Amino acid sequence: MLNILDLHTYYGDSHVLQGVTLRAERGTVTAVLGRNGVGKTTLCRSLTGLTPARRGRVTFNDLDTTQMAPHRIREAGISLVPQGRRIFTSLTVAENLAIAVRETRSGREWSLDRIHALFPRLKERGDHRGGDLSGGEQQMLAIARALVANPLLLIMDEPTEGLAPSLVAEVGRLVRQLRQEGMSVLLVEQSAAFAVQISDYAHVMSQGAIVHSSEPAALWGNEEIKSQYLGVPGAKGGSLDPPTSTRDGRGRSREPRRVNRHVRLHVRELDRVAAVQPGHRPLERHLHAGYVSIVAVVGLPWQPADW
Repeated sequence: MLNILDLHTYYGDSHVLQGVTLRAERGTVTAVLGRNGVGKTTLCRSLTGLTPARRGRVTFNDLDTTQMAPHRIREAGISLVPQGRRIFTSLTVAENLAIAVRETRSGREWSLDRIHALFPRLKERGDHRGGDLSGGEQQMLAIARALVANPLLLIMDEPTEGLAPSLVAEVGRLVRQLRQEGMSVLLVEQSAAFAVQISDYAHVMSQGAIVHSSEPAALWGNEEIKSQYLGVPGAKGGSLDPPTSTRDGRGRSREPRRVNRHVRLHVRELDRVAAVQPGHRPLERHLHAGYVSIVAVVGLPWQPADW
């Protein structure tokens, strides 16, 4: 299905992807995991022609797509759900979907009726502008927009970013459903706890290269890899059932007090910076399968629904 061989991608003189090699089989979910800044999004951009690689080779269904234009790669059957959703905020939900439709001759297309059956909320919000949607609704729209192109391979870049736990679970159920229907998914995620639950094979990236490849159970049992490259604290037993909540039954945080104190200090500092930039907020809270992280974001409009 998808073969990536010794891929090297640059931004100017900055060498980001440094010899990435991996394979994604037909009808499977292949996860690419790693911390922020290791090259995961650049890999997605290289695979979709947005930032072409300088060296190496990408083949999709025996077609060399390494230097293809993005629209040609899309026509070949690859769709991207980009990080940050990237929907058209000035267009309505219906318009966002209409401009992405690609008809095929396959027997089971992702028609608008089928999309509405999968995401009934999008049908209800069809006349609303993308910018008026909540964060979860925008993520649904981003996934739906990729599906109406009727892809053979769906690349999902951080699909759970900024979503509430219930919506993270919804994304997981959707990915499983797509796999059952025969679609191939390349799941690019920072949250290993989420990805290992739904993937068939997992690769770990660090500094622009693949440093570990294995089945998800083997990865989750490898405490050294999890700690060194994924920032997942070690736990005895290596169970494939990571914690899904940081709250107890009364809603109180289970995080150590020193972590809460550390987070509060960062929130105060970021709020101070936000006061200098009226109308913008350099802060998003991301809840990924029970792990809370505070991430500084530069220049993104503040949307309460994303909080």
